[in-house]
Amino acid sequence: MRAVRAEQFSGYEGLKLVELPKPVVSDGSALVRITAAGVTPLDHTILSGQFHGSKAPLVLGNEGAGVVEQGGGTDFPAGSRVMFFGNYGAFEDGTYSEWIAVRKEDLCLIPDNIDDVSAAGIPVAYLTAQVALTRAGFRAGKTVFSPAIGGSVGNAVTQLARALGAKHAMSSTTNHAKAEQAKALGFNEVIDTSVEKLAEGVRRITADYGADIVIDGIGGEVLSEGIAALASEGNLITLGYSASRKISIDVLSLIVPQAGIRGLNMFLQPKAAVAEAWSVIVSLLKSGAIKPIVAKKFPLTQAAEALRYLIEGRPFGRVILTI
Repeated sequence: MRAVRAEQFSGYEGLKLVELPKPVVSDGSALVRITAAGVTPLDHTILSGQFHGSKAPLVLGNEGAGVVEQGGGTDFPAGSRVMFFGNYGAFEDGTYSEWIAVRKEDLCLIPDNIDDVSAAGIPVAYLTAQVALTRAGFRAGKTVFSPAIGGSVGNAVTQLARALGAKHAMSSTTNHAKAEQAKALGFNEVIDTSVEKLAEGVRRITADYGADIVIDGIGGEVLSEGIAALASEGNLITLGYSASRKISIDVLSLIVPQAGIRGLNMFLQPKAAVAEAWSVIVSLLKSGAIKPIVAKKFPLTQAAEALRYLIEGRPFGRVILTI
């Protein structure tokens, strides 16, 4: 089968189109013919040699969508359309390939109203967002902020929080054009940090209340400003570091409001937490309350170009490989 593999973690040039044996299915796994794969910032982090535990050569791709061919049992019979996330593309070969053996506990049926390309961009963003909201103590009426409205997690948090009854579901962008694009798509609480500081924007929107919950996948200065935006006894979940792993914190921003920071590692989540998150997500997908946004599709053979477009082009929405 064809696959795009990182022969070494040396940047885009490390990705090569290779021929590999079709996976052999073991007990507890299903053979899935991949139709689409999500391209994520994690893929770039791994390819750059900045992720713990990954070893080359490695087929990248942490999420995907496809069709079960065998081994799915009664829950996922042959022909079932599925989406999934797991250790794939990080600690074992991933979805930049034509077939993959997926643990059945990682599979989720794709709702009939969602196409495969859209589905491929759902698992990482929406599972991360929903698990993070739950860990932060979300309930209807809370104020929520997550930066990067055009990014995967930022957009997913905003959509989920809004659909689940947040009083405010806020996000941000550093780009004025993206702020206008967000508004056109119905995201009306987006802070344009090219004209306004992040924390000041949150205070403006919430009439100086702040954010009960901040979900940050950016790190660096954005995380520092997110802390400053927290409401009294607010909680910040940090789960990514695309900007930087190092930050500067004014401890008074935590002490005075009695705020808290927690980390989130999706690879360590209990299966029950992931299953609960899937239940919420699928229900909202079926009702149309949340809608994944796809910016651009690339064929598998252009995986390096797709990843470069995601990182350097910074599109509004997901980048997907079609297979």
